[in-house]
Amino acid sequence: MPDRRATFLERLPLLGSRPIVRYLLAAVLSVDACIVRSLLDPWFPPGFPFLTFFPAVILSAFVLGRGAGILAAILCGLMAWYYFIPPFHSFAIAGGTGVALGFYVAVVVVDITLVHWMQNANHRLHRERERSRALAETSARMAERNELLFRELQHRVSNNIQMVGAMLTLHRRGVDHDLAKKALDDAAARIGLIGRIQRQLYDIDGKDSDLAAFVQALVNDLAESDGRTGIRYHVAVAPGVVLHPDALIPFALILSEAVANATEHGFAGVDTGLIRIALEREGDGVVLRVSDDGAGLPAGFAVVGSTSLGLKIALALARQLEGTFDVLPEGRGGTTSVLKIPNRVALPNE
Repeated sequence: MPDRRATFLERLPLLGSRPIVRYLLAAVLSVDACIVRSLLDPWFPPGFPFLTFFPAVILSAFVLGRGAGILAAILCGLMAWYYFIPPFHSFAIAGGTGVALGFYVAVVVVDITLVHWMQNANHRLHRERERSRALAETSARMAERNELLFRELQHRVSNNIQMVGAMLTLHRRGVDHDLAKKALDDAAARIGLIGRIQRQLYDIDGKDSDLAAFVQALVNDLAESDGRTGIRYHVAVAPGVVLHPDALIPFALILSEAVANATEHGFAGVDTGLIRIALEREGDGVVLRVSDDGAGLPAGFAVVGSTSLGLKIALALARQLEGTFDVLPEGRGGTTSVLKIPNRVALPNE
């Protein structure tokens, strides 16, 4: 209901394209006011010649516009002067006639002016509302278009990354050296992983990713790639842990390397096992732990100085995050990979 009233007020004055009709209606309202005043005259005390004429003037100005209101004011003033101000049936000025007419003129001028100002304010409000609506519609269309372009860009970037991985796989077929083949295989696998990660990371709205879902999806992808159904994965992401978007790809690559080490070395030759992935805030940073109950580390193992390309990449990515990465023996047998990232790098708001 309020919306309908607002719409009606913004349409006033009516009949804007038909001025003759507006003026005729104003004249009719003035005559009707005079007739009503005549009918009520026996019950009115002396001294109220304009009582029914004021509503006619205000209604004309409010519904039909300022011009129609001025016409109604003139007609009503003349009729009140002629019929209801002594000496009656004349336009003579005697006694308090001038005061009464002056009072009438002052009141109708104020009324018509206020109505006109109100209508102008309503028109400005209507124009601003229409302008805001048009801007909102334009912004919505632009946002939708930007989102489509953004997602198309993301799709193309991901496809290009996957294409690079496919090209490395093709080049591997022409390589005879086993070490070179393995290096190309590892590079193709990591590039493919980056492509899959990239699809999940960036949101057009700039909202933080659901980190628990992101980690779970990545682990599921790694488990599917491994293919052994007997190896179980347990993922625990502490509530409130949010990583900065710039830290997500290095983080995901380190996580995938830790899981790959657990499956390839910890469970080499076996089809069952448990890998635990835990991410939580600890002290002034964020800590990722990937633990397994597999074969454990060889004697004298140290991450620093390792010849493994994957571990070298993990160390380099950890330094990029201003953090540390290490692989430690698990107390009950097995291995734990630990990544520590300071809050200033890991968290979006710090």
